[in-house]
Amino acid sequence: MNGRAVEDPDLWIDFNRDRVLVDGKPLEVKEKIYVLLYKPAGYITTYKDPEGRPTVYDLIPEIETFVSPVGRLDLDTSGLLILTNDTQLAERLTNPDHKVAKTYLVKCADLLGVEALERLRRGVELSDGPTRPAEVKRVRDSGKYTHFEIRISEGRNRQVRRMVEAVGSKVLKLVRTGIGPIEIGGLPIGTWRSLTAVETERLAR
Repeated sequence: MNGRAVEDPDLWIDFNRDRVLVDGKPLEVKEKIYVLLYKPAGYITTYKDPEGRPTVYDLIPEIETFVSPVGRLDLDTSGLLILTNDTQLAERLTNPDHKVAKTYLVKCADLLGVEALERLRRGVELSDGPTRPAEVKRVRDSGKYTHFEIRISEGRNRQVRRMVEAVGSKVLKLVRTGIGPIEIGGLPIGTWRSLTAVETERLAR
């Protein structure tokens, strides 16, 4: 860097001031890419799957620059997934210390009473510790199923499913509808769009 060899991986680089060569070639700043994808159920979020299952990368063949999912959605969960090559933004959105909220629509296998929803609001005990308080709103009851919205500020593995199991039910359908201020809106399932500059700025705050 700037004519001298650098071996410290933690050294900060100012691309507006520093000149960096790798193998004698200038290191260039790649364009930041921000993708909002409506992931369908049945797709995994890894790049390749040894079992041959479809991945989210099958849905974004037009994106030539490699982007990574910000957090994960399990195989049976659909909804909003952000993919980007901006590692700083990804860290902000996934680090629980920043308390970036994720919003989900949940269909349960049973009718949940007032007390069950209140327990979800207060936080429930899971195998890896108690959950933080959550925002929970009943959307509707249809037949023998309760549909509700939940907004959490953690990102534990299968957290919403485990929370529902902790109050004596099971999740039949789970859709992530929002991350922070960004919502899935009317985006068709299985399609994607680029985040706008305004949306990216709101996420970065």
